[in-house]
Amino acid sequence: MEQIYSRRSIRKYKNDPVSKEMITDILSAGKAAPSAKNRQPWKYIVFADAPKTKLLDSMELGLNNTTGVLPDIPQLKAGLADAWNTLRIMREAPVIIIVLNTNGTSPFIPTDANGRITEICDTLSIGASIQNILLKAAGAGLGTLWIANTSFAYKEITDFLDTDCQLVGAIALGYPDESPLERPRKPLDEIVEFRY
Repeated sequence: MEQIYSRRSIRKYKNDPVSKEMITDILSAGKAAPSAKNRQPWKYIVFADAPKTKLLDSMELGLNNTTGVLPDIPQLKAGLADAWNTLRIMREAPVIIIVLNTNGTSPFIPTDANGRITEICDTLSIGASIQNILLKAAGAGLGTLWIANTSFAYKEITDFLDTDCQLVGAIALGYPDESPLERPRKPLDEIVEFRY
């Protein structure tokens, strides 16, 4: 697929709406992904217009709350600054898709080894589903941004969603208003090892 190589993370969006039919088609590609034990642990909640504003207001509340209690750790503070920028991008995108793991619980709750292995397998499955969504969207002329910075407002967002499912992240979706250059990739000889 050409989109494997041409897809980019988009951080600037046009104000044009995306039809429900296009979104449904894109999410159908997501549900076609492989999943561990065929558990299909993904759930997608699509937000636009006023409901999207309320969702992102809950994220803003969470970022404000996190700012007040964040330990003096430079890496976390840099991550929080990036989360504020991500919120700005999410407000600009016409559609936000929240990604949940229906088998998972909060990452802030301890689990045993079996629970951790199941969570890893489900997260891999959800990652495959998200990649299908990103590629299908790119093929339809749409831009996306795969977002993990929701973790800085985990409680506030899950409270807003009224869910006990694990919040994995979000996807911003819309017509791109930029054409980013390809980001550098490590050479194959640095990431591949043949043993045969």
